[in-house]
Amino acid sequence: MLIRKTMLIRDRTETDEMGTPCAPLTRVAALAVLRNPFAGIDQDDLTELFEFGATLGAQLAAEAVAALDTPPVSYGKAATVGAHGAAEHGAALLHPRLGKPVRAAIGGGQALMPSIVKLGGLGCFIDLPLGHKDEAWSFDHIDTLSIAVPDAPLPNEIVVCVGMSDGARPRARVGKGPSQ
Repeated sequence: MLIRKTMLIRDRTETDEMGTPCAPLTRVAALAVLRNPFAGIDQDDLTELFEFGATLGAQLAAEAVAALDTPPVSYGKAATVGAHGAAEHGAALLHPRLGKPVRAAIGGGQALMPSIVKLGGLGCFIDLPLGHKDEAWSFDHIDTLSIAVPDAPLPNEIVVCVGMSDGARPRARVGKGPSQ
């Protein structure tokens, strides 16, 4: 696995969008920009990317946890694949093996880790989804951190992200939602 660069983004919110004070919320994203070994290649066996996902999960989760002042409550993952790759390359990094080391780093995680994979070019926005690590139906924790890497992904690269937050959206008032 050839990593060109890593980034850590830390977003701290102390008021909602209207300027009303709220409980401080910290959201973080740990990112890696790596060469896509399957760029331009039609390949069915993506096992190599499964292994990369496990390694990246451990590395990025450790960086994200360290950037939070309190234990993570929500998590998510995302990948943006450059133009010479396929969305399935990002999925192969995220889904089979990345989650287990992230859950180990946060000491749990019963809920499905929300994710997104897309094709994109230099500087495209990644809407990194976040959801409560144990309560999938906690609507107050369904959130997004929009991020961009100005010089990635190149056509033969993939940007992989692991995100975490230490609370619900600022002044969240939706709750668990009505029973259906």
